[in-house]
Amino acid sequence: MELDYLLHFLARLAANNTTEWMAAHRPDYQRARAACTELVRQVLAGVAPTDPDLADLTTAEVLFRLHKNDRAHRDPEPYKRRMGAGLKLGGRHAPRAGYFVAIQPEGRNWLGAGTFHPTPAMLAAIRQEIHYNGDEFHRRRQTPALLAHFPDGLDTTGPQLTRPPRGYSAQDPDLAWLRLKTYGAGRFYTDAEVLAPDFVAKIVAGIAAARPLVDFLNEALPVAERNGIGAETR
Repeated sequence: MELDYLLHFLARLAANNTTEWMAAHRPDYQRARAACTELVRQVLAGVAPTDPDLADLTTAEVLFRLHKNDRAHRDPEPYKRRMGAGLKLGGRHAPRAGYFVAIQPEGRNWLGAGTFHPTPAMLAAIRQEIHYNGDEFHRRRQTPALLAHFPDGLDTTGPQLTRPPRGYSAQDPDLAWLRLKTYGAGRFYTDAEVLAPDFVAKIVAGIAAARPLVDFLNEALPVAERNGIGAETR
């Protein structure tokens, strides 16, 4: 598994992010893509025995495209500066919580767990579940295993409402959590950690530690989303 080559390629891409450069370095891209695919394959193999939601996924279902699908008009770069995958039942764009692995040089290698771009329906369902079942939500977001792998816990620094969500009181004891627009935990790895022999094992262990929280978020969803049905096609 050539993770050193993958990091090297992504560093070069960051400095030459044009379609012309990519066209001239297509074999390099394919070699880097193969390294990322092998990483994800090994992670899937590691989590499959204990997580039935991830057991039957293929790399083709979870790997993200390198090309930016939603590039803003002012964004001159056609390619992302990272390669990665979204591991969740139904594939990378399924409307449910899951796990995200990204390789990006200079210490931006990332493992995330949760839902970072939830639909309005997902947000409403998760907020309702927190309102009804707050004690269980707090227990799962603060488990020692989760905090050992994600020391910052559930991220509260992202986008959030300035007022209580519609239908919730300003005096709700969980208001700070109900106002969030994303529900996820994440952590970065250095390039040296990526190249270490135990990197896959660390990712697998991090996913296992975050599973109770991810399960809580998915248990809140309607049956179709909970079963990984209705994946987006973008």
